[in-house]
Amino acid sequence: MVKTPAEKWKSLIVQHRKKCQKIIEISPNVRYAGVVNNYGRTLTGIVRQNVKPLLKSEQVKNEFFIISTLMTLRRDTSNAVGKLDYVLLQHQKVSIVIFQKGDVTYYVSIDRKEKNIAQIVSTIKKIV
Repeated sequence: MVKTPAEKWKSLIVQHRKKCQKIIEISPNVRYAGVVNNYGRTLTGIVRQNVKPLLKSEQVKNEFFIISTLMTLRRDTSNAVGKLDYVLLQHQKVSIVIFQKGDVTYYVSIDRKEKNIAQIVSTIKKIV
């Protein structure tokens, strides 16, 4: 049986959601795991239960737009500098780890009290 485009899309979103769930389960300090497209639109995302988001809705839209723009522009330089492994943004309250997989970007927020970021990054790379 051939899947319709809508069924293929839904299946793809379910796959991304399952990966986000696995990322959330890596550590209790993983606050958020989500997937955004090239335009900064959230395809799926999971906020850890009992975690209060740090950004307001409009701030989240702007953040994802900035990240998607950055990742799209970075693709143009990959031939010269090599494929992007990941991006790590360190803030006072959280660390943001960003992975590019095909046409989507995985965006993961981790509490700064997490001391083993390298291990989390390694595990996420295996998931995505």
